[in-house]
Amino acid sequence: MRTLTTLIIIIAVMHISNLINVTLLDGEWSGIVTWLSTILFVISMVVYGREVNKYRRK
Repeated sequence: MRTLTTLIIIIAVMHISNLINVTLLDGEWSGIVTWLSTILFVISMVVYGREVNKYRRK
């Protein structure tokens, strides 16, 4: 899977989880959604970092 596609999917999951939490759950699971967003952010930074290192080596 391409790096850009992976990052877009991660961003979409982050936004959809926040939207569901606010609209359907009235913000009751905000702690869990915040942790999920943080974990997805860290994953996206690792994916981006690996891609940058691969580009620098060329």
